Amino acid sequence: MIKEQRREIARKRKKRRNTLILLSMSVCFIALIVVLVTQVYTVQKVTVVGNELYTDAQIEDIVLCDDYSWSTLYVYLKYRLFQEEQLPFVDSMKVGMSLTNPHELSVEVYEKGILGYLYISAINQNAYFDKDGFVVETSQKIIEDVPKIEGLVCDSVVLYEKLPLANDISLKNLLALTQLLQKYEIKADSMRYEEAAGEMTVFCDKITIQVGNADNLTQKIMRLQYILPQLEGKSGTLHLENWTSETTDIIFEPKKNKK
Repeated sequence: MIKEQRREIARKRKKRRNTLILLSMSVCFIALIVVLVTQVYTVQKVTVVGNELYTDAQIEDIVLCDDYSWSTLYVYLKYRLFQEEQLPFVDSMKVGMSLTNPHELSVEVYEKGILGYLYISAINQNAYFDKDGFVVETSQKIIEDVPKIEGLVCDSVVLYEKLPLANDISLKNLLALTQLLQKYEIKADSMRYEEAAGEMTVFCDKITIQVGNADNLTQKIMRLQYILPQLEGKSGTLHLENWTSETTDIIFEPKKNKK
């Protein structure tokens, strides 16, 4: 009986000792994690790429937006496990952490592809559309180097749906023109589309470019990329509306100075 009592006491002592050892190890492990997080995984540098509409500082402020954002590990896990911040004109952001330098975060910004915008008076906002004619954002903000489209009637829009133009041909021609201008890196201030006649006009600085209808549109814009640099500093009207493969004359009509 006495032996059994001693054996039970020894067993309880061993159990308590093991429990204390496990508890000590857990405390040390937690302390190690705290030291790693507070001393090693601290934000010292944020590298931002892919952004044009937002500055590096703006993206950094958005990513490091709460009280725990001093930790690179916290920010990394936050963007991996939870929904990221929704930003106008931004499709997504990917936050990475350097394994070789745990003090550094990288942010890849994927902005929405925008070709132009229409002003919608019913909502007092601009409807920005992509290469397929889908409305990707509505905002009162005016983005630099994104051309405004005038002459088209559009009373309302639905986000992530196609521009509801009455004439499908108008949308097709508009998209073809905006895509070609982007392809050949021609920055237009604005465009006008005459829906009834199907004729298009592009405004670049002080140059008015009469494109005409969609016939030979690719060839017209290809030539435009070489002509515009020659007209730098000038003002007037460039006539492309009558260009064909047979009639290749392109006329520039300088603006007459008022006397």
